Amino acid sequence: MKFATTAAALLAVLGAAEALAINPQEPFNLVDIDRESKLFSKASKYFNEPLESLTDETKKLWSDFVFQSDAFKGLRMAGGKAKVNKQDFDFQVKDQKVPNHQLRVKSIPEDLGIDTVKQYSGYLDVEDEDKHFFFWAFESRNDPKKDPVILWMNGGPGCSSSMGLFFELGPSSINKGIQAVHNPFSWNNNATVIFLDQPVNVGYSYSSSSVSNTVAAGKDVYAFLELFFKQFPQLAELDFHIAGESYAGRYIPVFASEILSHSERSFNLTSVLIGNGLTDPLTQYEYYEPMACGEGDEPSVVDPQQCQIMDATKPSCLSLIKQCYETESVWSCFPATIYCNEVQMGPYQRAGNNIYDVRLKCDGSSLCYENFEYIEKYLNKPEVIEAVGAEVSGHESCDSDTHTNFVFSGDWMKPYYKKVIDVLEKGVPVLIYAGDKDFICNWLGDQAWTDRLQWSGSKGFAKAPIRKWEVDGEHAGNVKNYDKFTFLRIFGAGHMAPHDKPENSLDMVNRWINGDYKL
Repeated sequence: MKFATTAAALLAVLGAAEALAINPQEPFNLVDIDRESKLFSKASKYFNEPLESLTDETKKLWSDFVFQSDAFKGLRMAGGKAKVNKQDFDFQVKDQKVPNHQLRVKSIPEDLGIDTVKQYSGYLDVEDEDKHFFFWAFESRNDPKKDPVILWMNGGPGCSSSMGLFFELGPSSINKGIQAVHNPFSWNNNATVIFLDQPVNVGYSYSSSSVSNTVAAGKDVYAFLELFFKQFPQLAELDFHIAGESYAGRYIPVFASEILSHSERSFNLTSVLIGNGLTDPLTQYEYYEPMACGEGDEPSVVDPQQCQIMDATKPSCLSLIKQCYETESVWSCFPATIYCNEVQMGPYQRAGNNIYDVRLKCDGSSLCYENFEYIEKYLNKPEVIEAVGAEVSGHESCDSDTHTNFVFSGDWMKPYYKKVIDVLEKGVPVLIYAGDKDFICNWLGDQAWTDRLQWSGSKGFAKAPIRKWEVDGEHAGNVKNYDKFTFLRIFGAGHMAPHDKPENSLDMVNRWINGDYKL
């Protein structure tokens, strides 16, 4: 997950630490009614939300806090990304099931050096919306005619799945010399794996427009899958799994629910896997302070005063998220995002810590890992752009405009966890796994929301024992399972578990896709 301090000036705006708690009972007074009226009109037009839905409480919040924040002052309609390279593709696929969509596919030469298996790349084109999603697929190293298919997505929101491909679970990593290095623990050892750059304008994807919410992105992903499996019908009969991490904890439940709503679909959704995901913010935001302050089986990495501030501001944060859950309106969800991210994540980040691993300091490079800069350089090589058929001028791992669009739309805090219930009730297995050294989507929060999820098997899940998860005879984590719902804590891994514990992560995914839902 990418974290942007969208309200960096919050402390200065609200003054002393004790003033961080929001008091909705204070009287509402506008200093400049005309100015405030114009600001509300600007916000209403930008967010496409009627002013009539504003309550006095929410209006005061915007007047006293949101209008003063850097996030609102920087409010603008983020632009798109232009096509600059025309590429030739081997196949073009269309289907009346998904009108106005087409898939363009090309074979990638083996001499690119990423893997020796067959691999394909291309674009899903949404023609009437000028949206073009890039994908890169690798056949299974074992038996592509029988092995399952996995769709992998990174989070952000607004980060390319190339991060997963080259940093975590793909066939190769990229070294300091900007060369591909074979990964013996790639998830395509026993599965065909598709890496999709979504939403648009992420990675090699591009559009003159933008996407700012998870629901809209889900419809495009369904269209992509229909056309992909039409091009590769031999794969459509195989088990199919959706996997991802971080903000994909929001994408995946929505995407899976969208897929299951199409009874005429030509492929079989077998299961979903979410790693260190942001799925239920109302529960998960309770656990930033405990994780930072020594209650997550790691020593405290934030000083006691900041821990007190995180604890003191938590009720106000949770109150804002609850309002977002109840209304799903941007008037509630946008303030919840910028306030909660500042008061619950800000103290940790300002201390120089790596938000993806509580054991590390941020090294100052992109996303706190130097390796991401190697990946960026590799994917911007002209010969790589040409080989994969990319139609943009270059590759950017995380697109700040897309990230901003999702934050401004309030998507970050909406209750998408409810879609997990939909998926489980339709009989689709769900695995929630969490590296236990992560901060930003930490295992305490993931464990808590899985325990609290209200579904038909919730009583059974509550009674289920926590068992040792063993890999090659070693205690590698703890697992809890009931029926088709599983929570796995992976010892010694941060946010990107397949990078930190590659052998154990591969063991996990191989067991899961072979139907061992108890692990």
